Amino acid sequence: MIVDFRVRLPLERWPSSVREGFAEHYPQYDAVLGLVTSVQRTADDLGAELAAAGVGHVVIHAEHEYGEVADELNEAVAAFVAESPTHRTGFGTVSLGQSNVARMVAQVRRSHQLGHKGINVQPAFFGRSIDDRELFAVYGIANDLGMVVALHTGVNYDRNSPMAGEHPLLLDRVASAFPDLRLVACHGAWPWAAEMAAVARRHPTVSFDFGGLAPRYLAEAASGWAPLMSMVDNLLSEQCLFATDWPVMDHQRAIAEWEAIELKPTTRARLMGGNAADLLGLAVPVS
Repeated sequence: MIVDFRVRLPLERWPSSVREGFAEHYPQYDAVLGLVTSVQRTADDLGAELAAAGVGHVVIHAEHEYGEVADELNEAVAAFVAESPTHRTGFGTVSLGQSNVARMVAQVRRSHQLGHKGINVQPAFFGRSIDDRELFAVYGIANDLGMVVALHTGVNYDRNSPMAGEHPLLLDRVASAFPDLRLVACHGAWPWAAEMAAVARRHPTVSFDFGGLAPRYLAEAASGWAPLMSMVDNLLSEQCLFATDWPVMDHQRAIAEWEAIELKPTTRARLMGGNAADLLGLAVPVS
């Protein structure tokens, strides 16, 4: 069974205040990815796409890049997961726009109460770094509660804040401070593929997903992914995760492009679902 580790909540299920301002906050993302058009896909569209592609489980993330919507979004993700709990897992989020550590800690606790298995954090969009001092409180409480922390890493197209705050070497600092905390580097931290490989090799608790990326480019030598991809089929085979960042990437396209990449059968099974099942304790068969 295929597990998509990172899917966005369909926009129709977001708080109305966020839906209304979505397009104006993503002009560069729309120029690069056609995002404003793709996010119009509905929950029904997602269900049909998953069925057609043979995806059996998805992890719904409360990802957001602007506004103070974490509380509402966490509840909305929980409600969406509750509609199909066998096939969906939720990840909550925290409010990064304001300096309020107590609020962030409370949001992690509430996410845990809602049944979310992890927390999604996107520091650079809010002018923060992965090793932001205030975020260590988030990491600490997530660690205590046994939750996974997924962080945006590498390039983003927002252009309002530097992307240096999402360098994988900053993830190394977090993993060193919390050696038992399970961390996921979303988007695989390109263009710092070599550094991402080193951090993952150093820390077995650090995984990485390839959400929002066209897999066919990962295997191209000139794409910059070679230092990481050369280790996916061996040393890091238990730390890689299939993800689409839907609706950014279509499931059938992503799966077809991964199938065209030569990998050991055991690696492919782990990438496409086995690692996610282990990370989240999912009771799903993986082949």
